[in-house]
Amino acid sequence: MTGTLRPLPTTGAVTGVFEAVGFFRDPDFASRRFQEFGDVFETTLIGQRLVFIRGEQAIRDLFDQSDAVQGWWPKSVQTLLGSRSLANRNGAAHKARRRVVGQLFATAALRRYSPSIVAMVDGLADELLQSDADVALADRMRRFAFAVIATTVLGLDGDDRDALFTDFEIWTKALFSVPLAIPGSPFARALEARSRLLNRLQTVLQEADGRRGGLDLLSGGLDEAGVPLTDEDLVEQLLLLLFAGYETTASSLSCLMRALLLHQELMPWLQEELDQLTWPPQDDPTSAFDPNRAPRLQALSSEVMRMTPPVGGFFRQTIEPITLANVEIPAGRVIQVALAASNRQGDGDLETFRPQRHLDGSSQPMLLPFGGGERVCLGKALAELEIRLMTVGLLKRVRFSPVSGQNLDLQLIPSPSPKDGLMVSSAPR
Repeated sequence: MTGTLRPLPTTGAVTGVFEAVGFFRDPDFASRRFQEFGDVFETTLIGQRLVFIRGEQAIRDLFDQSDAVQGWWPKSVQTLLGSRSLANRNGAAHKARRRVVGQLFATAALRRYSPSIVAMVDGLADELLQSDADVALADRMRRFAFAVIATTVLGLDGDDRDALFTDFEIWTKALFSVPLAIPGSPFARALEARSRLLNRLQTVLQEADGRRGGLDLLSGGLDEAGVPLTDEDLVEQLLLLLFAGYETTASSLSCLMRALLLHQELMPWLQEELDQLTWPPQDDPTSAFDPNRAPRLQALSSEVMRMTPPVGGFFRQTIEPITLANVEIPAGRVIQVALAASNRQGDGDLETFRPQRHLDGSSQPMLLPFGGGERVCLGKALAELEIRLMTVGLLKRVRFSPVSGQNLDLQLIPSPSPKDGLMVSSAPR
């Protein structure tokens, strides 16, 4: 951090009502204001002051001053996740719970899950090829991602998984909503769904064993005082785990398939590499299609993450004054890191979808599709594994054609997803 310090630019919004409308409706909300005010600016959204930042310098400055900030979420997210959730914790309490839950996404755990994921990919391919009707692929991606986390991690199947999925969708859609529990409102329905989810997860936890799922990995988990975590505490961590292992993965899979349908000229380029890969994988599935063995697949995934990151941004709250890109930020301010805007900042063809940039050395070094720092998305490793296995497994067996006339634009809340569901027809490859 060098140079003359500058005061924090502001949009001048007071109540933030009109700003909030723009935030939820305009995909270029942040980019327009960055152009006007620079890489760091403050605005107000429905009474909440927010400092938006973009660019490598501002983000690195934020990470370098991690002791001066803490985690923060909007009130709706805080309430629906719960007070015990590690997402709402800071300091030692956050780190202790992250260590416990992180075991479910460790390399050894992913090796345990991967044979089941491979079988589930084949099951989805069979389902798509047997369907005579057009299919909403984004919905299939969501159900697949949820089935992975519910089956391979929680050990659920059949009716239990379907019931959990129904309530989880209700809960997810209200995460970023107005936190007023008016009867019949999305937030009120989400609170009711949360209660049912916690009851179901409590039962799952009590019945956990080493024969199915990975919840046995949580046994012996300790809090910041070295005391075993209570079931009530663990259940709220499982609710976060479902979100971490599901929403970002479903979004990434849908956006990747959407990108291939929008840019069909890329399929021959990718197919050359796919033809050299074996499905199902003969080696360890966690590394069979890693960047060394499938660099074009990795480049495609990275470009999807650059253009449509599953986490559009992440929040921090200053507990001390800090400086970001030579702009002074007072204590008590909420900061949103605008990842999508950061990924498109700079010279060159950054508005163009071009996976080859990640192979020819022209890509930017900082890419944080799952957030960053000590609060990076817990489900990152599982999401990356699912993306590799799903892409190879489906594209080795199925040829997709988009249904004409559909809207392929993205809805952005809570994570990017095609508005009309990504309707496709399927044929054997």
